[in-house]
Amino acid sequence: MRVVGLMSGTSYDAVDAAAADLWLEDDTLVLEPLGMVSAPYPGELRTDLAAALPPAATTMREVCRLDTRVGRAFAALAVRADEELCGGRAELIASHGQTLYHWSEDGVVHGTLQLGEPAWIAEATGRPVVSGFRSRDVAAGGQGAPLVSMVDVLWLRGRPGVPVALNLGGIANLTVAAGAGSPAAFDTGPANALIDAAVHHFTGGRLAFDEDGAMAARGRVDEALLHRLLDDPYYARRAPKTTGKEVFHLPYLRAALEGRGVPAAEDVVATVTRLTARTVADAARSVGATEVVASGGGTRNPVLMAMLRAELGGVPVRGSDALGLPSAAKEAYAFAVLGFLTVHGLAGTVPACTGARCPSVLGSLTPGRHALRLPEPAATAPVRLRVGRSPAAL
Repeated sequence: MRVVGLMSGTSYDAVDAAAADLWLEDDTLVLEPLGMVSAPYPGELRTDLAAALPPAATTMREVCRLDTRVGRAFAALAVRADEELCGGRAELIASHGQTLYHWSEDGVVHGTLQLGEPAWIAEATGRPVVSGFRSRDVAAGGQGAPLVSMVDVLWLRGRPGVPVALNLGGIANLTVAAGAGSPAAFDTGPANALIDAAVHHFTGGRLAFDEDGAMAARGRVDEALLHRLLDDPYYARRAPKTTGKEVFHLPYLRAALEGRGVPAAEDVVATVTRLTARTVADAARSVGATEVVASGGGTRNPVLMAMLRAELGGVPVRGSDALGLPSAAKEAYAFAVLGFLTVHGLAGTVPACTGARCPSVLGSLTPGRHALRLPEPAATAPVRLRVGRSPAAL
């Protein structure tokens, strides 16, 4: 089946689309990557998304408008992906949408909200759309995240030692794919969230992120500020656990800076960059990681990656590209996989990773332009994922 996965992460800067041919070979799910296209959100839409995110207040009128505008942005990129990557032969679109709020209290997730009305995607492409992946896991008692853990567990299973998959988006999450115990996954804390917030604030909105880690490279880590940030109780909470920009945002950082005078911008950026590296490394060490396979926008920050390698000591860190999944597109490919599993009647969660009571078939289905014909339910669930090519292409 040819599937397009659509994703916009917690940095809410762009929509990514990755296309793949997916098929089952006995107990193996095979993924042949077909490529990726990406499009930045229009500037006004990104501004309006930022203005609606917690701790800001918003209105139902604005939520409705954002749901429509995000849906249209996803739809436009899905059309491009079908034409440019699939030759107009995509069979399914899997859309994560844009997370606006993750309702978590005292470690319990009560709800989650992703915007991007799928009807716009189905209407524009004519293809059926699977969307709303996270809510079913929450309804089953789970955290609703990290859903990419299903793909990580299948993908890294069989590698020696204790391989850990790491995603560095706005929030950092890792999946423990193997080892003596069962799989596990959780958000470690901020990845780019506080870095981006600091850069945007101290440059007066001129810059949205620390390109190539340039500001962090010019700064010095403020150890007192770092330890104040590390005192956040989230880091000591047991997995499974999730967090988001509703916690790690500019007001959070400004509260940590209170009473410290006027800080040097570069020092603050260096400090929150070290915070990401330290908390990720602490989490990886806590699970006995012997290998870290990294993906996401944070991997393009050489200062962050150097700090992470230093914090991890001798634990090797490699990009997901080395194992066949392009770092920039990995999450979009993951949702393509989850969409494929859904239409084949297969669960898309690992309860040990999300904390759910049971595995769940994820998402809601929006029909395309033609009569909805689902494939026959799969007889058995896959136990591994192989990134490869179809025999006909070899």
